[in-house]
Amino acid sequence: MEWFNVFGLIFIVVIMIPNIVFAIKCKDGFHNKWNNKYVEGIEQVGRLGCFGFMIINIPGTWFGWWSDEAFALYLIVDAILVMLYCAIWIICFKRNSVFRALALSIIPSILFLFSGIMSRSVLLIIASILFAPSHIVISYRNAK
Repeated sequence: MEWFNVFGLIFIVVIMIPNIVFAIKCKDGFHNKWNNKYVEGIEQVGRLGCFGFMIINIPGTWFGWWSDEAFALYLIVDAILVMLYCAIWIICFKRNSVFRALALSIIPSILFLFSGIMSRSVLLIIASILFAPSHIVISYRNAK
């Protein structure tokens, strides 16, 4: 099943857990102080693309890992990034700060871009290039 990346699915599920907990515990949710529909649209397209292309490998746009070592590096680095993301959520759960906003936007951005590069997924790289700057800017603008 080369078209399905079970590890990508696991990484996505794990990084969604603190977001789901936040949504349940904070009924008021997230208040977007910076309304820029253009940037928000790019972020959402990038986000959906990153989530989808972490899990689904479209033939002709995904070329797999260079070697077993590259695959191992992908697993190790992604696991570390996911654990770091969850740790920052736990440590900074109640604190709304620029550090938290930037950390929680930069880490998944690196995760998606690194995963795209390591798996040689053209669509994941493109989605992460759309997602990263827009997500970071939105997070920063809302935190300050």
